[in-house]
Amino acid sequence: MQALTIRHVDPDDLTACHTIEARCFPPSEAAWTSSLRNRIENYPEGFLVAELDGRVVGQVNSGSTDKDDITDEEFKQLIGHEPDGRYMVIFSLSVHPDYRNRGIADRLMTDFIKQARKMGKDAVKLLCKEDLIPFYARHGFEHEGLSQSTHGGAAWHAMTLHLSD
Repeated sequence: MQALTIRHVDPDDLTACHTIEARCFPPSEAAWTSSLRNRIENYPEGFLVAELDGRVVGQVNSGSTDKDDITDEEFKQLIGHEPDGRYMVIFSLSVHPDYRNRGIADRLMTDFIKQARKMGKDAVKLLCKEDLIPFYARHGFEHEGLSQSTHGGAAWHAMTLHLSD
């Protein structure tokens, strides 16, 4: 088995990224192919993939903004995206079910945080389900409570990792 590689997304990764998204989220929550294409084309610096044995097995993608409120559904289509915004906002972190429990999500998150720091961002923000709060807390994110988001009919929790002093 080859070593895990974390790299920036390439347009050719679209099908693999959509497959992972569809396998990891219910249809009401998964990103559309058009949303993923938009993120790949317009903000590749905020989109990392995990590759193992020549196959994309995980992804983390985002947008950037100066807004504190990240619950706007249109933002997931990069409407209101500000490339130079102070905050990186993670839309999705997902690993294909066949490749879970190998530390891939941890590597994606670690490299994503390094990328955000390199880009000079003040913080990384995200919304997650309650069972994922401990995962993000291990990476330094602070739980900020229940979000107003009702994306996909689920309850979402706001979390922030402050990168600046």
